[in-house]
Amino acid sequence: MTDLAPLLYALPVLLIAGAAAGFAGGLFGIGGGFVVVPALMFLLPLMGVAPDQVAHVAVGTSLASIIVTSLRSTQAHAQRGAVDFALLKSWAGWVVLGTAIGTGLANFVSGNQLALIFGSGVLGFAAYFLMPARQGAPRFAGLPTGLPRAGLASALGVFSTLLGIGGGTLTTLTMTVCGAPIHRAIGTAAGMGAIIAVPATIGFAIIGMNEPGTGWGAVGYVHLPAALALIATSVVFAPLGVATAHFLAPAMLRRVFGVYLALIGVLMITKF
Repeated sequence: MTDLAPLLYALPVLLIAGAAAGFAGGLFGIGGGFVVVPALMFLLPLMGVAPDQVAHVAVGTSLASIIVTSLRSTQAHAQRGAVDFALLKSWAGWVVLGTAIGTGLANFVSGNQLALIFGSGVLGFAAYFLMPARQGAPRFAGLPTGLPRAGLASALGVFSTLLGIGGGTLTTLTMTVCGAPIHRAIGTAAGMGAIIAVPATIGFAIIGMNEPGTGWGAVGYVHLPAALALIATSVVFAPLGVATAHFLAPAMLRRVFGVYLALIGVLMITKF
């Protein structure tokens, strides 16, 4: 019972975080990493994870939970015809390549610096979605093709892996800026989460293998008990987020997404 006690104490917060991540995942097409990682950063030390391992275990565990959350969100969006599977297929290989690069860089890149850069960019896009004169109107006629598309997809994989997110925020931004309807962008972004999270989770499990201080029940940098607790509620609330997204008119959904981006930008800059 000694090993299980900290997990049981943390369980209510993990379940709440999973529910919030699932709802946000369905609503915005994200994997929920922006909700899960801060919660894990607070809880993991209480669960026996060494201070110098907390950041990596939080990211790895977040990615593991994103696999199931993203798949459930994608299924619900697909039932409404809001997933561009052709785009996911064309991006998949390049995204996986970027994910592999991001996993390899995980032990060398400063998470604080990356969060500052990413947060600043997200705040800029928040203004883009919230300005009355623009309201998220397209800036480009369509998504890039050829080498630019490959580079964009690979970069999405790199940043998403390092930040422990599913890539939904970046995918939704990219597709919306390039003229895709907001509902279709969000539905497709949900599918991108699983494409990124599967190889990234495997990578974090491998690079953290035999590392000390990762806590009871961890496989490498993936804390399985915490991930299962998060998944338990995320799969229930993801369809509710999807239903809410499709209930909202496109203009209103763009505004809600802009508010979400503003909150995320502030959280990233303040290091959660």
